[in-house]
Amino acid sequence: MKSLLFGNHDKQPMLGLGTWQISPEKITSLLPQALKKGYRHIDCAAIYGNEKEVGKALQEAFSQGIVTRDELWITSKLWCNAHRQDEVIPALDKTLNDLQLDYLDLYLMHWPVAIKAEKLFPDVGEDIWSPKEVPLSETWLAMNKTVESGKCRHVGVSNFSTKKIARLIEETDIVPEVNQVELHPYLQQPKLVDFCQQHNIHITAYSPLGRADKALLDHPVITEIASDYQSTPAQIILAWEMQRGFAVIPKTVRIERLEENLGAVAFTLSSGEMASIDALDKHHRYVTVSLWTLPGSPYAQASAVWDE
Repeated sequence: MKSLLFGNHDKQPMLGLGTWQISPEKITSLLPQALKKGYRHIDCAAIYGNEKEVGKALQEAFSQGIVTRDELWITSKLWCNAHRQDEVIPALDKTLNDLQLDYLDLYLMHWPVAIKAEKLFPDVGEDIWSPKEVPLSETWLAMNKTVESGKCRHVGVSNFSTKKIARLIEETDIVPEVNQVELHPYLQQPKLVDFCQQHNIHITAYSPLGRADKALLDHPVITEIASDYQSTPAQIILAWEMQRGFAVIPKTVRIERLEENLGAVAFTLSSGEMASIDALDKHHRYVTVSLWTLPGSPYAQASAVWDE
């Protein structure tokens, strides 16, 4: 398995299993099968609502000898209602308890948005804290204390723009180790990628297949390359992303797709093929920020989240 190398020599497998929108019932049976097939990177989040079931499945895999804890890379994410300094560690402890783990390999700030602690999702704009009320730097400093405590090996961010990462670094002098963002041939974010690479920030691509958009998977450029390699369009897209240096976390609930996605690590595309896919960028986002753009919110305009 290809991997990303961290400063302490830890290695993050470049291809993982995303658990977003996988039901608790399904993840219990799916995860052990994924581990048997060779998956070693599992991407989780408190807000996904299935971490308890992920934890049960992991314990089952450990007890059966399918895999050991130190062979795995487990990521989770801090939800937006726990951004205050005294809320971060309790939120992490709940995630660790649900996952039945002693530590995380990676903990991410899920969004650069803070909401009131009693809310899971904001109902009105006033449920969202302004950056002055709960600065991202406050949350980020608390995130880094999780590494000092030994409960996390690495920390990073998710859905952060160049501007927001730069401000974090300026205010705390601590560089995130990872930025997890939407990234696929239709949304390549070259300026953000360049900034992260310049600062040695690894990128994990979520929705790496563009939410399995048929228009993308059936694009002639993609299908022609897939035909040449006798592969699937999904494998070509995942190979393109990993070859660009990104980790990818495609979600699937189908066993045959687990195998298909894992097979993408075997392909190496030519420079011409890479350039052909590079040319497909049209800055199209599948993930919206309507959750944060409520009237009266500090992020009433999507540009306040993405800084573009």
